[in-house]
Amino acid sequence: MSLALIAAPAFARDPGVPAPAAVAAAPDVPAPARPTRERARMNQRVFDRVWNEVRSQYYDPGLHGVDWNAARRTYRPRALAAPDDRALYRVLGEMLDLLDDDHAGVAAPAVARRIDTVRQARPAIGVTLRADAGKPGVYTVERVREGSPAEVAGIVRGWRLDTTRPGVWFPELDVAEGQAVTLALIDGEGVSRTLTVTPRIMQPRPPFNADLSRPGVAILRFDAFDPGLGDWMGRQLAALPPETDVVLDLRGNPGGRLLEADAVLSCFLPRDLAWATRTTRSGRAIVLKTAGGCGELDAPAPNDVAVLVDANSRSAAELTPAALQEAGRAVVVGERTAGAVLISQDTRLPDGGRLSLSRSDFVTAGGVRLEKRGVTPDVAAPAEDEDAEQDPALELAIAALAGSAAQEVRAPAAAPL
Repeated sequence: MSLALIAAPAFARDPGVPAPAAVAAAPDVPAPARPTRERARMNQRVFDRVWNEVRSQYYDPGLHGVDWNAARRTYRPRALAAPDDRALYRVLGEMLDLLDDDHAGVAAPAVARRIDTVRQARPAIGVTLRADAGKPGVYTVERVREGSPAEVAGIVRGWRLDTTRPGVWFPELDVAEGQAVTLALIDGEGVSRTLTVTPRIMQPRPPFNADLSRPGVAILRFDAFDPGLGDWMGRQLAALPPETDVVLDLRGNPGGRLLEADAVLSCFLPRDLAWATRTTRSGRAIVLKTAGGCGELDAPAPNDVAVLVDANSRSAAELTPAALQEAGRAVVVGERTAGAVLISQDTRLPDGGRLSLSRSDFVTAGGVRLEKRGVTPDVAAPAEDEDAEQDPALELAIAALAGSAAQEVRAPAAAPL
């Protein structure tokens, strides 16, 4: 999952709070902060809610072989001793990591508030972050919004945010308009930088975008499978001549509502076509079939379709290209997707935080389990480079739809040194 100060977040992991005994052995090291009584009580309520939800609701009753009682004995004391949201939610995140499931995660209250207001005007820095695997407290800058405080400060995609240094901002903190925050960053050359950025109110990015600038091609990009996507898709397709090629750009799309994934598929596939099977905790198998209907369209669109994906296409942004690919309805272009495809639901926690937990397993209509595997594209293409003048993956998709020899379209060669 991505963490965005203008969009949806991912969740940090670290070893948590050091044991007081270890600190006492070094008299020159200050003792760790202790939680207030009220804080400790809330920590207990939050931890117990998370632990019990996993035990009773997780899609796999065997919890992937994890000894959940042992996990409670290990992590509960640390959670109760957490002095703040950052320490508590990182202990919870470390415990959930035992499940080895990208859909099992927690969002601290400040992060949950950003999720809830993602489509509203609000204070923002203007970066999208992803937690670095194996590097607790370190994030990669995936995207920098044009015109944002982050861009003005010179922050560049690919830099890393280090939240382990004292006195710097970390995602479990809110941001407020006009109140400067200090960011510890590592640039592309490995040089540490400390920048001060002042958040300001930014309007939400449009969730769906249609690019009709190329003759005979419509490029439909959506950041997530948000409410209203199916209706928007229907309006766009209804306005297109049948000979117009359609490119669905799902690169960097973290997924979203299963209902909207079905709505998109219904724009291109016949009604009642089985496209997946979900299996609940009880073992009940539910076949997912296209509900039919696509906004203003009376029948599925006849246009030829390509789907762009990358390593950050997740969840519904994997289910959709997989279903279109298996039905022979679209050519998939790009990189292998993330392989994070279990069907999850969110639970609000007592302190306003959020638990995301997988409630169902999932296989495609062809019996393929995409979890940890992802969707393999029909045409491999390099990752999108927002700073490049050309988009090789998009050119490959357009060439494939046009019937051109895709192998003749290549990324631009590097300039000689």
